Amino acid sequence: MAPLPEDSPLLIGEDARDTAVQRLQEAYADGLISHEELDERLHQALTAKAHGDLVSALASLPAEHPNTTSTIAAAGGRIQRRGAWRVPRLLKVESAYGRVRLDLSRAIIEHPVVDIELQLGTGGARITVPRDAVVDVEGVRTEWKDLRYKAPQRSLPGGPKIRISGTMGFGRLKIRHARR
Repeated sequence: MAPLPEDSPLLIGEDARDTAVQRLQEAYADGLISHEELDERLHQALTAKAHGDLVSALASLPAEHPNTTSTIAAAGGRIQRRGAWRVPRLLKVESAYGRVRLDLSRAIIEHPVVDIELQLGTGGARITVPRDAVVDVEGVRTEWKDLRYKAPQRSLPGGPKIRISGTMGFGRLKIRHARR
């Protein structure tokens, strides 16, 4: 494959496009842009080929919400989240030793893409994702134990994309889809 010429525009991925669409929808819901302007900008974002096209579609919008990143940290013990909790755009989970249990099956997920970054020493982690979620575990590195995730045979449309990354020392990462 030939390298890109130095003057070529930065190509964008599906995740960047999804984020831009969400920001436009939020701006419309907040009354910052009109319905006609939303239609125009959505068309521009959905047909964008380069990063500059997305930037112009998002021009004059306020910056993203500052509460889109959250860190849960514990030196030892258990980290657990379940029920109706709000999942940030980027969730960092840090634990020297202990168990991590994240249940996203009833959580409030407002972003089309959620990144979960794990920095775990010893102890296992179990993550339950919604039935319709698409899970990406390519960024996970385990040292001693393994990663257990079986993608569903049939995926349901419309769910969030959950990207899990980071490192685990001596523990197993188990990911499963909710049954209901």
